[in-house]
Amino acid sequence: MEQVPAQSEPRGRRGGRGARRELRSTFNTTMLPALKRNVPLVEPMDAEQIDKIDNASMAILEDVGVVFRDPEAISDWKKAGADVREDDRVHLDRDLVRGLIASIPETFTYHARNPAHNLPFGKDNCLFVPMTGAPYLRDLEDKRRGPTLEDLANFHRLAQMLPAMHSSAHHIVEPMDHVVAHRHLRITYSSMKHSDKMFMGMTTSPKNAEDVLEMCALLFGDAFMEDHPVVTGNCNGNSPLVWDETMLGAMRAFCRRNQPVLCSPFVLGGANTPASTAAAVAQLNAEALSALAYTQVVRPGCPAIYGHYLSTVSMKSGAPMAGTPEISLMNMMIGQMARHYKIPWRTSNTLGGAKTFDAQAGYESASTMMAVLMSGANYMWHSAGWNEAGMHCSMAKFIVDAEQCAMGYRMVEGIQWDDFDEALAAVRDIGPGGHYLGHHHTREKFQQAFFMPEMFDNNSIEQWIAEGSQDITARALKRAADLLDAYEEPTLDPAINEALLDYIARREQEIPAVDALNDEF
Repeated sequence: MEQVPAQSEPRGRRGGRGARRELRSTFNTTMLPALKRNVPLVEPMDAEQIDKIDNASMAILEDVGVVFRDPEAISDWKKAGADVREDDRVHLDRDLVRGLIASIPETFTYHARNPAHNLPFGKDNCLFVPMTGAPYLRDLEDKRRGPTLEDLANFHRLAQMLPAMHSSAHHIVEPMDHVVAHRHLRITYSSMKHSDKMFMGMTTSPKNAEDVLEMCALLFGDAFMEDHPVVTGNCNGNSPLVWDETMLGAMRAFCRRNQPVLCSPFVLGGANTPASTAAAVAQLNAEALSALAYTQVVRPGCPAIYGHYLSTVSMKSGAPMAGTPEISLMNMMIGQMARHYKIPWRTSNTLGGAKTFDAQAGYESASTMMAVLMSGANYMWHSAGWNEAGMHCSMAKFIVDAEQCAMGYRMVEGIQWDDFDEALAAVRDIGPGGHYLGHHHTREKFQQAFFMPEMFDNNSIEQWIAEGSQDITARALKRAADLLDAYEEPTLDPAINEALLDYIARREQEIPAVDALNDEF
């Protein structure tokens, strides 16, 4: 069987294995465990308001209905007892919906090819996932251009090395040097090959989803997948109130293999929802519930995740916005609704509309991340690199976002009390007018006591100038290059690697090289 050509070494790599090992020793690349939330949530709705949203959503499902543009889904709903009317509009009784979603697991464990990277998920367990779907990147020279498969591989390598990233995602950037019809195969292989963390699977068509799952079966084994979540799919709804054949077919593929799927209405607040925060959440909630319920029609008990892609729309230009107060409130409300139904939930993190990695990008991303953390999201997607409303992934922002996630991780872990008495004893030792810098407690604890960001410069202006007056973009790009130089590929069983390459080669011969783009967010 013809073999898929091996991907090249990351650009800028210097020296041999020994040099990389020495360079790697300067970085902490150990993945953080799943984030165990230990701070109070921000929950703006009281019990009466939660019921108000729930009742409004159920009324939408019963009275307005949701269109399922897919003959197989229509047949499934009829068998399940739903009221299916003309134009494929499905009206769902609230008792039917509640009964179906009750079988969705509230928690499960994600399994990576490296068992050390397995992750508990749901309830108070949360994880960070890089962005996906960018048709452009800003590269190591901060130039905006079309990505290649090697650029995608470099992002997967960075995701492997950044402690706060729990996943390699999938098409962080679109590899424009490969035809669309074959990209899902190359993207999946890159996710598997260059990282041994968990990853996502393409859902750009039902057959693409099946290819991804077949490759997962080669990596993990069919029997293992029956009882172990190993990959995540994403299926976007067409707001308002439509699920199409492409997404529903991909959803069925994942559910039938017992793999979790994000049921994600694509919300542009004010454009495809009412221009009202509360009413937009009621519609989004109805859309998410209809898809979540359908996953259980396909396979009762299969894992599923309450999802959404959420932005508001500028009434001046029609462009999507990020970091606005209403988005923060909606995230908090959606978190409350997901917990009300006892279903893990996904949101989008560190979003921004800025065209470069500038102050706007920082403010938007920081505002979004704070709301996401305080709303209790379980699956924090788009956690690194997103800019220009998702049109490009920035190498510099990827690095800084990952560090911001590590900072957020530290905050949400909560207050550490383990050395409280020992630290108080230092007060007695030092007394009035002294300083703690030389005290043995400070010497032992200073590296753990306070997070010290490496991408932020807190030196004097004189030292900053002496070191070249570098801004944060320059520092982050240097860090990205250094990490890629230090990268060492995690070992993949040669027999599994060969099986994956054989599968890709066979499928690329079978699939017509039609060049048509399907993006997902």
